Amino acid sequence: MTSLVAPPDSQLLLDALLTESPEGRAALEVLRPEVLAHTRAAYDALYREPQVLSLPVLHALAAVTADWQGSGPLAAWHRAQGASEALTAADPLTGDPGLAALRDHVDLLSLSPALVTPADQERLTAAGHGPRTAVLISQLVAFESYLQRLVTGLAALHDLDLPPADAPVRAPRTRDRAAQHGGTTPSGGTRPSAFTREQLQWEPWIEVPAEDALTPEQRDSFASKASTRSVYFRMLSLTPGITRARSELDNAIFLPRDGLPKAERELAAAVTSKVNDCIYCASVHARKAAAFAEREGQVDALLAAVLERDADWIAADLAPLAAGADARWSAIVTAAAELSRPRPSTVPISPLRALGIPDPEIADLLCAAAFFAWANRLMLSLGDPIDPS
Repeated sequence: MTSLVAPPDSQLLLDALLTESPEGRAALEVLRPEVLAHTRAAYDALYREPQVLSLPVLHALAAVTADWQGSGPLAAWHRAQGASEALTAADPLTGDPGLAALRDHVDLLSLSPALVTPADQERLTAAGHGPRTAVLISQLVAFESYLQRLVTGLAALHDLDLPPADAPVRAPRTRDRAAQHGGTTPSGGTRPSAFTREQLQWEPWIEVPAEDALTPEQRDSFASKASTRSVYFRMLSLTPGITRARSELDNAIFLPRDGLPKAERELAAAVTSKVNDCIYCASVHARKAAAFAEREGQVDALLAAVLERDADWIAADLAPLAAGADARWSAIVTAAAELSRPRPSTVPISPLRALGIPDPEIADLLCAAAFFAWANRLMLSLGDPIDPS
């Protein structure tokens, strides 16, 4: 464990994470330098480059996300950056249907991303928001979800207090909904009805740039991840700066040959996707975890685990995900699952250390799970998985 001469509090840790402030720098030594650099680049692309929404609106929606997800440090950070008080207030928004639609969408996506439907995207369109804004809002909530979990994981590694944020008092838009498993997509495709390791397809709910319409900046934003044939990445290229940083962060977390075994990073991604109820992402990363670990049966048991969900589609009991597993598998699954809760507060680090896993490898695990808080929210809020069979 990194020894801190003067342990920072979690707010100073966040400040060090997003800026080059020296306070809290020692707490970041467990992170790969590329992960830290690309995290900062994503923040800068989102909040320090021109966007279709104003900075007070962006910071307010980020603060709302932090409130729903229980992050005191992030809620305070974004309010200090000039967040719109009208948007962060508990009162209903009147007189501006465009802003009301944005906040309602953030409320939904922050808590239970699997509940977003094409109708929710249509409401954004009806309120005057085009595809670029739709992608921007999903990127904002998704990035903030990643950032909160990165801060939560680092705080757990260094035994730092993480003050919670109070959830908004208004009723969440998740109440009494259920995720759409099975059935037909807007294009007539068939949604998968269960988790699987089989290869799935994905279709967007919004208009996506054609291959020959992409700008050089848009092409560059995902060149390290996919070809222009990918409709998903062409869609994300509507926010090119954020997508470029995200693409590089993805590679920095999942491609290194050293550190935590790749099988266990992919396992963390699959666990997070299961908690968030993202069938598409789970299919990709469960397939990789099974191949790398050569443990198909254990991965299939994870995918088949039944998680009872409440009126907001939140699973309280995550123990079924690790049922019957050996100590190392169970510790990794449990840590990733706890970090993936809608309001993560504690992450069980001690069982990982007891197994002899060094802190930089634990950080690899936490980064993999945190990143899929981002990836799942994009997939779930902007389109549907399709069963190609």
